[in-house]
Amino acid sequence: MANAPEFWLRGPLAEIPALLQPVAHSLLQSREELHATLGGLSPADVWITPGGAGSVGFHARHAAGSLDRLFTYARGERLNAAQKAALAVEGQPDLRPQVVAGLLAEFDAAVERALAQLHATDESTLTDARSVGRGQLPSTVIGLLFHGAEHTQRHMGQLMTTARVIQGNR
Repeated sequence: MANAPEFWLRGPLAEIPALLQPVAHSLLQSREELHATLGGLSPADVWITPGGAGSVGFHARHAAGSLDRLFTYARGERLNAAQKAALAVEGQPDLRPQVVAGLLAEFDAAVERALAQLHATDESTLTDARSVGRGQLPSTVIGLLFHGAEHTQRHMGQLMTTARVIQGNR
């Protein structure tokens, strides 16, 4: 898709409510960028922390995990034990030869779950109140869905920059 425009310029996604199109486009753009970026990295590259910055592996895991957590809050649910355990190990290196494929699969699955949730979201609920985290901080359904998308894109930007630094230092 190197010659394709960004997802937001590819037209609406038929299965996503109109008001949630930007969220879906953002997530699909992030997925495309992750695949393009990770393809040029070795398993060891994925965990390098240049200048103490977060590793590519951390950003990929955190993007998938935070997307899952934010969309959980958007459904009005609390985090489960598996989500809390995943959060605790986001930055721990996984040096298995198949780590790149695993990170891609994990992120792809998180995006697919998010798209399914967007598809099922009734636009009339977008301003419904939701609580976030242990502190039960106030938000709304649309606030959480949008933040899930922008937070994911923020980490994709950091991931892509870190990958370029690593590739430039070879």
